[in-house]
Amino acid sequence: MKLSVIILNYNVRHFLELCLQSVEAAITNLDAEIIVVDNNSQDNSCAMVLQKFPEVKLIQNNQNLGFSKGNNIGVQQAKGEYLCILNPDTVVPEDCFEELFDFSKIKNQLGLFACRLIDGSGGFLPESKRHIPTPKVALKKMIGLDKSYYVTSIKPNSTGISPILVGAFMMVKKDLYQEVGGFDEDYFMYGEDIDLSYKITNSGYDNMYYGPIKVIHFKGESTLKDANYAKRFYGAMQIFYKKHFKRNILFDSLVWLGIKTVKILKNNAFAEIKPAVNHVLVSNRNYKALNAKYNNTLQIVSEVVPFKKNTQVILDANYLSFKTIIETLTNSEKNKNITFRIIPKSSNFMLGSDSTKSRGEVLHF
Repeated sequence: MKLSVIILNYNVRHFLELCLQSVEAAITNLDAEIIVVDNNSQDNSCAMVLQKFPEVKLIQNNQNLGFSKGNNIGVQQAKGEYLCILNPDTVVPEDCFEELFDFSKIKNQLGLFACRLIDGSGGFLPESKRHIPTPKVALKKMIGLDKSYYVTSIKPNSTGISPILVGAFMMVKKDLYQEVGGFDEDYFMYGEDIDLSYKITNSGYDNMYYGPIKVIHFKGESTLKDANYAKRFYGAMQIFYKKHFKRNILFDSLVWLGIKTVKILKNNAFAEIKPAVNHVLVSNRNYKALNAKYNNTLQIVSEVVPFKKNTQVILDANYLSFKTIIETLTNSEKNKNITFRIIPKSSNFMLGSDSTKSRGEVLHF
């Protein structure tokens, strides 16, 4: 088997459904499998997978085992030559894996490889390509000097070596993953992708970023960005430094200060989006129940057109390809306050996220 796509899920049932639809479309021409590892979700995620995706291998844990252990359990049952570690709050285009495999052939000593991640509004997520967060780099990041943290020498739509890739989407040969010990289970959540990337880099391989392929990562849906997030993230970084670098008292002090600062500022952590004045549905059908929610003012168009300011655009996956949906997000004009929602195939809800810091929205109709 060529590929095993491993998706670790925790209480994001609706986003998981959309993700699985996109992955199924992307593996149509590949010898591949999808493995969902569920960390004891309480939102009927497992029932949904069993009912709507019978071909998916579902592993149901009876407790939340965290990111590292959950994914390692999935890898143990994977049959693919390659692995794709994928977040459940992602959407991949139909040509995603085939194009990435073509890209992988040009590089000797290839380690991890991944693509460009965008948020629910189409904005580039800079954590798609990062430098090794040495204590010096991390300290600069904490005081706002991001250039040394992210690999800014590679343009978002270009390709190149990126020492650190993000766990929301990363691909690797299964043999190499196992050679370096996989995700370190000392990490519960956050830091595992940095650790894995660093171990593979230290083993003499190059981790590669491929910008032409874009994947939506709604981000903020699986994990809410607040003071608890800060504690876990900085705690994970402390584990990383204890394992790979000498103890740094100055960094430990700034970690403590960073956590305290996030506690103070957490009420301001959520980006505010102006309410949409216009609502446009890109589809070939009229959803009467959805139209009723907008007092029958929903404009229906059959193709993607330039959108007016302060518009919420609803993209119907029953009508549009996932690649078209992703391109629509990335081509939107950011200064016009345009937001997006996606209707998954054969569903009665739509979802999306307007901020990388707050939880996404699911609206039933």
